[in-house]
Amino acid sequence: MSAIIKPNYRGAYHFSPQGNWMNDPNGLVYFEGEYHLFFQHHPGGMTMGQMHWGHAVSKDLIAWEELPVALAPDELGMIFSGSAVVDLHNTTGFFEDKPGLVAIFTHHLDRPGQPALERQSLAYSRDNGRTWIKYAGNPVLENEAAIDFRDPKVFWHKDTAQWVMIVACGQTVNLYRSLDLIHWSFASTFGAGIGSHDGVWECPDLFPLAIDGSTEAKKWVMLVSIGADPLHAEGSRTQYFTGGFDGVAFTPDEASRTVRWIDYGRDNYAGVSWANIPEADGRRLFIGWMSNWMYAQCTPSEGFRGAMTVPRELSLETRGEETLLIQQPVRELQALRVPVLSLRNAAVREINAALASLWLEAYEINATIVLGVSAGFLLRSGAECWTEAGVDAAADELYVDRCSSGDTSFHARFSGRHAVKLKGVPAKALDLQLLVDRNSVELFGNGGQAVITDLIFPGHDSGGLSACADNEDAVFLSLDIYRLHE
Repeated sequence: MSAIIKPNYRGAYHFSPQGNWMNDPNGLVYFEGEYHLFFQHHPGGMTMGQMHWGHAVSKDLIAWEELPVALAPDELGMIFSGSAVVDLHNTTGFFEDKPGLVAIFTHHLDRPGQPALERQSLAYSRDNGRTWIKYAGNPVLENEAAIDFRDPKVFWHKDTAQWVMIVACGQTVNLYRSLDLIHWSFASTFGAGIGSHDGVWECPDLFPLAIDGSTEAKKWVMLVSIGADPLHAEGSRTQYFTGGFDGVAFTPDEASRTVRWIDYGRDNYAGVSWANIPEADGRRLFIGWMSNWMYAQCTPSEGFRGAMTVPRELSLETRGEETLLIQQPVRELQALRVPVLSLRNAAVREINAALASLWLEAYEINATIVLGVSAGFLLRSGAECWTEAGVDAAADELYVDRCSSGDTSFHARFSGRHAVKLKGVPAKALDLQLLVDRNSVELFGNGGQAVITDLIFPGHDSGGLSACADNEDAVFLSLDIYRLHE
C-alpha cells in the first residue's frame, strides 16, 4: 500500500504558531531593533479556549522567532486582545533609567448565568518584552454597562500630549484619554448611524496617514473589524473610515458615509498597525489574522491552526475624486525572491509553454495587463483543484475564485468567488501582484487599491501554474515570477 502524502498547510513565509490555536494580532510594537508580534493564543488546544498572549519577534518582519507565552489568564480572566506602547518618558512610573514596554489588554472573565465581564488592564516589561509584570491595580478601565468592551488600541497623541485609547464597545467605539496609562477619562464615542453593523465591532485602530505622500495634507484612518454573523455570508471582515481627530473626537469625512472594506477576500481580520515605527522609516505597518470566524475553528490543519497575512504598508492616495486606503506588501518581502521567469509582451500560449515544467508552492507573480482584457492565472493547480485569480474586464473588477481550490468541505460557505471593483485605474494598463503560499492567496491590484486575501487548502500535488485570458493570443505586457522562501 502506498503512503498517503499529506499537503503542508504551514506557510513558507507567513507567520503561524509552532503549535495549537492562534487568532488576532496583539501588541504590535517596534522597540530596540525588534518588531514584536503578540497574538491571541490557546496553547492547550486547536480551537479558541483559555486565551493567552503568544509572542514572536523579528528583525525584518519576515523571519519570526516565537518566544514563550507573554501573558496568561489569572483571577481577573483570560487575556483578550489589546495593544502595546513604548513609555518613552516613564509616564506610568514603571520604569527608571530607560524606556520600557506597556501592554494594554482586555481581561475577559466568564461568569455563569451572566454576560462575560470585560475590563482593560496593564502589564509592563523592563527586558524588551521577554518577561511581563501585571499591574497590581488592574483593571484600569471598566464599563459594566457594556457587554462587549474590549480590544484597546492605545497611542500617544503628540498634539495634545496625552495617551489615547480607542476600544470596542458593542456596536460603537469609545475614546478615552490619559496622562499615565493608568487613570483614564471618557472622551467621546463613535459609530452610531455610520458604517457596517453586520456584527459586533472589534479590534479598532486609529492613526494619521499622509495623503499622496504630502508632508502637510493628512487624514486620520479608523479601522473597525466586524464579527461574523450567520446572517451574512461574508463572515468577519474589517471596514475603514477616514476623517479628522483632535485628541477628543473622531469626525468622519463624507466618503466614510459609504461602507468601505480594507479587503474584499474572506481572510483578513482583526488587523492593526505597529506602534513606535521610527520617524526615519515613516511607514504605517499593518498585519491581520488570515482567517474568518465563520469557519476558523474547523479549517483542515495538523498541529497548529491560524496564520497572519504578510505585513503590509498602508497609505492614502487620491484616485479620481476619492481618497482611498492603499495596501502593499512590505518591501522586506523582496529579500526572499528567487527569480523564476521574466517575460515582456508575451502571449498566453508563450507564457504557458514556459510554465509547463514548473512546480511552484510559494511564490510571487507581478503582471501588467492591457486594459479591457480579462486575464489572470490558475494557481496551485493539480489533478482536481486550482484557484483562479485575475481581472474581469467586463465587470471592471479583480477576483479570486476558490470554488475548486481543494478541500472546501469543512464549511458550506468557504467555497466562493470574491471580487473588488477597480477605482481610478490608469489609462492603459493594470498591474497585478499575487502572493501565493501553501494555503493562501493575497492579491494586490491597481497599485494596492484592490486587495483580496483568501485561504485555500489544495492537494499535495497542486504545484501547477498557468495563465488564462479571453484567448491564447492575449498579451501580458510584463510578467515576473519569483519563488519565495525564507
